Amino acid sequence: MTLRQKRFVSARAALTLLTALGALAGTALTGAAPAGAAQGTPVAPGVTYDEFDIPAARGTAHAHVLTVDLRDPRVHLDLLYPGAAAARATVSRQATAQGAVAGVNGDFFNISEAQHPGVEATGASVGPVIADGRALKAAVPDGQRFGPALPPGRSTKDVFGVGIDRRARLDGLSLDGSIRTPEGSLPLGGLNQYALPVGSIGAFTSQWGSVSRVRPTCGTDTDRAAPCSTDTFEVTVRGGKVVSTADTPGSGPIAPDTTVLVGREAGAQQLRKFFEGEAVSVRHRLVASSSRIPYRFALGGYPVLDDGLPLPGLDDRTSAVRTAVGIAAGGRRLLLLALDGAPAYRTGLTIAEVASVMRDLGSADAFSLDGGGSSTLVAKAPGATAVSVRNHPTEGRERPVPNGIGVFSTG
Repeated sequence: MTLRQKRFVSARAALTLLTALGALAGTALTGAAPAGAAQGTPVAPGVTYDEFDIPAARGTAHAHVLTVDLRDPRVHLDLLYPGAAAARATVSRQATAQGAVAGVNGDFFNISEAQHPGVEATGASVGPVIADGRALKAAVPDGQRFGPALPPGRSTKDVFGVGIDRRARLDGLSLDGSIRTPEGSLPLGGLNQYALPVGSIGAFTSQWGSVSRVRPTCGTDTDRAAPCSTDTFEVTVRGGKVVSTADTPGSGPIAPDTTVLVGREAGAQQLRKFFEGEAVSVRHRLVASSSRIPYRFALGGYPVLDDGLPLPGLDDRTSAVRTAVGIAAGGRRLLLLALDGAPAYRTGLTIAEVASVMRDLGSADAFSLDGGGSSTLVAKAPGATAVSVRNHPTEGRERPVPNGIGVFSTG
């Protein structure tokens, strides 16, 4: 059954999707389908694309949805990204470069630095990232987050991911790391992230990119707009030894066998004790709070639906264009949703409405991703060699973003 066979009506202004009986296995939603609606479009084996209208509290929204069946061995998900944590590219460019058949945009990110004149916005995402089974970056402090307010009790460490068991989950990923020298061990406070905790030391690897490392020393754990630290220090470690030091964070690409340590406040004071030629080893990993199954890929955002129930405190006032991912069938079926940003539909949905829509599409759990001008859904058309954008981005063109969810098929 395709999503176009799941059709919608409005039962109240706040949006209720009514469940009707159907002969097919699963839930069928009944109501008025969009004019000219087809009966779903196969994108690849195990992957279909649909679009439909959703009557919402502030007007009609238009949804674009990919259904991904991970039970099909030819299908898998992985991270879309431009090759570095601090870099951006459009979803269509990322998908084409990596050979994906479809995808949506991902996490919120460091999009601007109006509060810090002269400081370069990194473009790096807020939350943790795992790509192809490897930790790419850790989460920034909650107060350094870009994006709408988090639901009560949630943090920047929240992730959506798919394990090596091919099951999707919602989880949390925390950084576990250390810096070891002959004199002792220091805790690692960050990994390839655009904001470091006050008083900490962060590690930057070749996966960071070439963007300046000044931004990670700006703001505080509770105030993103606070001034940049005036007490910083940087140490470059190559081949297990210190090769250089600097009073201020630098920029430029980092070699694959090199780690740059950036400290602020107490962290900077600790790094000033390092000397050229000293032996240093840096260890880091991302630790899951719930699953013991290693993740193939994961990225940040925040949960809106947990075991079929909307999270308490979801915003039910602010409507916007949204992107979200839903988990069904015990983590074996996924729904990737991006709303249309065309003027006729731009009022979008509230986060509370997103949770309701994802639940009534069959999701047990759902996760909100970046929205507004970032909301993008791409998919290959029949016979096409590359993906095309299926929704209308709100700015009239795709916004470059740091990452996304890529759908890959060998069929």
